[in-house]
Amino acid sequence: MHYIAISKEPLDVNALYEKVKDPQFGGIVVFSGTVRQWTGDVETQEIEYTAYESMAIKELTKLAVNIEQKGANVVIVHRIGRLKLADEAVFVGVAAAHRAEAFTWCESLIDELKQHVPIWKKEFDTDQIRWGGPA
Repeated sequence: MHYIAISKEPLDVNALYEKVKDPQFGGIVVFSGTVRQWTGDVETQEIEYTAYESMAIKELTKLAVNIEQKGANVVIVHRIGRLKLADEAVFVGVAAAHRAEAFTWCESLIDELKQHVPIWKKEFDTDQIRWGGPA
């Protein structure tokens, strides 16, 4: 059974890992995205995430159910609010029978999340403010 959330609180990666873990699955892949300081020559100081929360939950649930129907357990949690450098912004975990599927499905989930889920980021860089997220 999947677990999906949008959180205003810091992400507890260990607790989320325990949610994805299941004795029927032998491969677990976790992606934890953090706020990085440098993107090329651009230095970020902090990021503020916002979301259309009800739609984001709906879209994340669709993504999770699609993967679960293939035979996996899925956990996806995205943080909103102001985050400092090295704070966890997103957690995606997939437990599957084998590692190959877990890697493939975890990568697919984070890619789909970034492209289609209504979560935006306002990056406070040293030289300007930038916006990112789906159009």
